[in-house]
Amino acid sequence: MKQDVHPTYFPKAKVKCACGAVFEIGSTKPELLVEICSHCHPFFTGKEKLIDTAGKVEKFKARREKAAASAAKRQTKKGKKPRVKKQKK
Repeated sequence: MKQDVHPTYFPKAKVKCACGAVFEIGSTKPELLVEICSHCHPFFTGKEKLIDTAGKVEKFKARREKAAASAAKRQTKKGKKPRVKKQKK
């Protein structure tokens, strides 16, 4: 093995989560800051939790409401149902 090529390994690196959980793992960095961990992740906890970064969930909901409103507006103008695209098999 070549000398001075590999990074320093820290066997007891601290991981700090946004939920407040702190635990130790092996890493090449002495301290890690994470947004979500196994203590607060919905897959492991079984609780539904929306993980929103930069308001993406609100933007998506606003787009859905706007699309539904415009479709309803078109329907009342023409007196017809809006066209629906057929799904490919």
